[in-house]
Amino acid sequence: MEKIKLDIIGLSSSHAQSGSFALVLGESEGGRRLPIIIGMFEAQAIAIEIEKITPNRPMTHDLFKSFAGHFEIDIKEIIISDLKEGVFFAKIVCVDSNGKKVEIDARPSDAIAIGIRFDAEIYTNPAVMEEAGIVVTDEFEEELDTLSSPEEESKEESKKSKGIKKHSVEELNRLLDKALAEEDYEKAAQLRDELNRRN
Repeated sequence: MEKIKLDIIGLSSSHAQSGSFALVLGESEGGRRLPIIIGMFEAQAIAIEIEKITPNRPMTHDLFKSFAGHFEIDIKEIIISDLKEGVFFAKIVCVDSNGKKVEIDARPSDAIAIGIRFDAEIYTNPAVMEEAGIVVTDEFEEELDTLSSPEEESKEESKKSKGIKKHSVEELNRLLDKALAEEDYEKAAQLRDELNRRN
């Protein structure tokens, strides 16, 4: 089967559906993008792994990774396998310690949230890319830039960012601990970014 390798390009709140997020995947060798609408919890699970934030308690996808690790199961790749009536389908390709390969059906959001925890490659097939792929234009690229920089999405976010800058490093570390304790990973990511800028 011919496969097209994908990279995660951006993740942002969806303007089309309230409470949803747009996960934008892009061809590793090409200009097309594959936007997938996902739920808030799956978006959070993907974002905290990308941002390398360690939650106080393991999330469902972290639990899956621990479970698989204890039974010597590795995730080799994620395949966005099909698109039916506007709904994407995915497969998680697993390999056990004996080399036995198994494909498990999953929602793309869960598959990707799990896959990035195993550093698994993400693929789709030409049929899915033909049907749902978007050819990148300058306008779309500008929109992606805003997806990649959440603090630039709105004036309100900009105000939050300025508020964070007023705090000392010690206060930022204290606020980061509090945000993690309260499982507010969006705020934790902003605080961590500010700490990284100062180091």
